[in-house]
Amino acid sequence: MDETRIWELIEIFFKDKFTNGEIPDLNTMIFLIGLQELGFGYKKYKKDEKMNLMHIAVCRLLEPFGYYRFDRYDEDNWPHYELIEDLPPLKPNEQTLLMKKAIVQYFIDEKLLE
Repeated sequence: MDETRIWELIEIFFKDKFTNGEIPDLNTMIFLIGLQELGFGYKKYKKDEKMNLMHIAVCRLLEPFGYYRFDRYDEDNWPHYELIEDLPPLKPNEQTLLMKKAIVQYFIDEKLLE
């Protein structure tokens, strides 16, 4: 199955499980992946916690590409990642393409579309 088809299935996955029939934007998908990675389930999060959830997701998503490596869980059981390699300067559309590719890889690795 090609990446485009997998991306379409990912959009359907998020639409069916998390919205009222709308495909969520990329930031929402990243936030939800952060929730999944944290593993605490849904609850009210403060603004800084929401930003941390997105950071966790970005680190986890870019880990297979060699940019981050899982380091440890802290005393509150939040995952921490170590920066291995700086991302190259990317234009906004290139950032979007990288994150979409990373989300596709995440769904493949986690077997979320089976």
